[in-house]
Amino acid sequence: MNHLYQLFAITLMIITAGCAFNPATNRPDLVFMSEDKEIAIGKEMHEKLIESTPIYHDPVLTAYVNHVGQKVAAASDRPEIKYHFTIIDSQDINAFALPGGYIYINRGLLTYLHSEAEMAAVLAHEIGHITARHAVRQKTAATGANVASVLSVLVTGSGVVGDVTNLWSTAAVKGYGREMELEADRFGAQYMFNAGYDPQAMMNVIGLLKDQETFARRRARIEGKKQQTYHGVFSTHPRNDIRLQEVIKAAGKLPEADSATKVAYYREKTDGLVYGDNARQSKKNRFNHKRLGFSLLFPDGWTVINQRSEIIGTAPDNQATITIKVAQRNGNQPADMALREEYGLRKLEQDEKLAQYRLVGHTGKIPVAEKGNRAPDRIAVIYYGSRQFMLEGKVADPATQNKESLDGYDNLFLTSIRSFRPLRKTDMVKKEVKRLRYVKANKKTTFSSLAKHMEIGDYAEEQLRLLNGYYPRGEPKPGEWIKIVQ
Repeated sequence: MNHLYQLFAITLMIITAGCAFNPATNRPDLVFMSEDKEIAIGKEMHEKLIESTPIYHDPVLTAYVNHVGQKVAAASDRPEIKYHFTIIDSQDINAFALPGGYIYINRGLLTYLHSEAEMAAVLAHEIGHITARHAVRQKTAATGANVASVLSVLVTGSGVVGDVTNLWSTAAVKGYGREMELEADRFGAQYMFNAGYDPQAMMNVIGLLKDQETFARRRARIEGKKQQTYHGVFSTHPRNDIRLQEVIKAAGKLPEADSATKVAYYREKTDGLVYGDNARQSKKNRFNHKRLGFSLLFPDGWTVINQRSEIIGTAPDNQATITIKVAQRNGNQPADMALREEYGLRKLEQDEKLAQYRLVGHTGKIPVAEKGNRAPDRIAVIYYGSRQFMLEGKVADPATQNKESLDGYDNLFLTSIRSFRPLRKTDMVKKEVKRLRYVKANKKTTFSSLAKHMEIGDYAEEQLRLLNGYYPRGEPKPGEWIKIVQ
């Protein structure tokens, strides 16, 4: 009996320690994670995300999104944590949040919004997920970290519950379920009201997203394809959601003079926004040299400078470089011999032959015993016609890096070396980037007539209607500002 009392007491202590008071929900949360840990995990996930996901680099628009986001966050239940707002360079219509104050909105969603208030509605919803600690609460449910699981661990002695932080991103991107989504709406609507934005803008956003879903179903039916299920922001709501309308009404109604929508300001900031596939992003960081006739892919985010005697690519943190030098080839000398001769080496480590795009060469690493302070880490030679191209990958200060980090740099070097190929005609044809523009309609303006002059695919008229909130029917009024694509 004493054993059971002790077991119950220990369980109660663990549960009590895990109950943190949530200022947004106004009740204790049964979670086993501190706010510092939540923020640290969010930071780690953010760093991994920006390494693998294209970011939209527009300083003016990024500052605008951050300004609006910070304004809403300051009016939230957790204003003390640091919020980060990032624009993802994707045409997909979505927004999501990660633990600890990290919020993302896709470029594609920004093209379909019509006002600052609508953008604030999207950001406020995601801030609501963070203030309510939905990621933490859902992780708790996913791991079974409740009374039953605590008892199980204590009784069986099976050890700690496994870390499943890899599940968090799935929850964040695909949504948290109907109740948590409605809770985020409730908080978001209140934060909008507190920040001076009309909460009714939430209904506007849902309307345009439902139009997107209707069009997606129609397109899938026409093309005989399976419709992709949308899991993004506001996805759990029907078009005329009574519960959401009640949530918005409860947030309060601002006097019309104080209610910010800022249609004109949003129009000014989004004019020129990339529409559809970003051709510049899809080309990645490929360097094309027209005179020498070669092409090479540098790591994303690296800066490339074409100097007189060499081409140098530099990492954003200046911790690594890839250098290309060119010289005349020495007859039929084997590539491995040319490489050792160039660097005065008797042997190479991890060396291998290269055979790519009908070109031959050799690569390897300079042995540590033979490295000088300025010697590269990874070297390669590639024969192309009468020339030999020497490629060097170098880490700025290897002594400060661990093995995993050094291996990561070497993989980057090898990826670039293996991307070296002859220049293609298509490499020099720059696909035009299409951008969102605003014009005023006149008496003769129709979406059908505009669509005939825009190369935006088979559904140009439907896309213009979606962009302007006129799907599936209706025409712009004379003098009305409308979006076009150029």
